[in-house]
Amino acid sequence: MNDNELGTQAIVALGSNIGDKIANIDKAVQRLTGADDIRLTARSRDYKTPPWGNTDQDWFVNACIAITTDLGPHDLLRRCLEVEQELGRRRTEKWGPRVIDLDVLIYGDVTLADADLTLPHPHITKRAFVLAPLADVAPETVIEGKTAAEWLAEIDTAGIEPIK
Repeated sequence: MNDNELGTQAIVALGSNIGDKIANIDKAVQRLTGADDIRLTARSRDYKTPPWGNTDQDWFVNACIAITTDLGPHDLLRRCLEVEQELGRRRTEKWGPRVIDLDVLIYGDVTLADADLTLPHPHITKRAFVLAPLADVAPETVIEGKTAAEWLAEIDTAGIEPIK
């Protein structure tokens, strides 16, 4: 199967702050893109980022990947949740420590909001730890009338540092 056979471009954000954070991100990317129905088209650098929400926890590694897929948005979300579970994620605390976190940020030009999924992700423009890696893989992506790169230029990026 070549990239032209896959239908929709999407962006997935990844984060980890437990264990070998970089390895957790790498494993999640490999597992998510290991099947024929999801192809990796770009990967951001890894970023060391301060915790957000609950700040009484270890720092994070955050990244984004651009993919093409034949999966629908809810099926892609289910696949992300499966990868989280395979890698040991246990949802015990909102914004708490996590081995791995995968969020579908953008799915083509789809806009939706239901009990399970909101697209584009509702907090992209408010989180530098998402915007920095997003700007690596898709700087011209328009969200709420501005590009990812423009949003990044306007937000406080204190503590956001590229690792590689």
